[in-house]
Amino acid sequence: MDILITLLGLSFLAFLVFAGLVVWGVRAVGRRAARARADLRRTFTDAVLNARAAQPGVIGDAARTRRELRATLDSTRAALRADATLTEARALFKQLTGHAEQLDRELSALMTGEPDRARLAARLPELRTRADRIRRSADALRFAAQERAHRHDADALDALHDQIDLEANALRHWEPPPPGPD
Repeated sequence: MDILITLLGLSFLAFLVFAGLVVWGVRAVGRRAARARADLRRTFTDAVLNARAAQPGVIGDAARTRRELRATLDSTRAALRADATLTEARALFKQLTGHAEQLDRELSALMTGEPDRARLAARLPELRTRADRIRRSADALRFAAQERAHRHDADALDALHDQIDLEANALRHWEPPPPGPD
């Protein structure tokens, strides 16, 4: 009887482990599918933007503004992601990204839903000014992060050079020490 209870307990435990692994796998597949969907949507939107940016007129101008804004934000995101110590800069960038997403939605709505080209042409200078402000802010964050990384690399290289000089001098121990007062 004890063996039967032990076997039932082990079977139940194996079932729970198996069920847990299945749930974990399903969630992982769901996350990957969501990420792939977002990447596909972004690729499609970028292709549409590139095609519209080639058009002359206000639609092309709006598409170029959106494309330039996205490129700047992507570059800044990559630069900030490279340094884990930039938490405050990443928080500021997240706020800036919120403004950029709002502007991107406005530009997209005007490009696709505004039949009056004159109204789009009238709104575009103000939207382009906002995009320029966002790009300048993102550029400032990116340049500062790049300069910080460069400075850190230069300081690390200087410290390494000093350590190598010290070790090289220690390896030359066969040279007699300079004469000193005895």
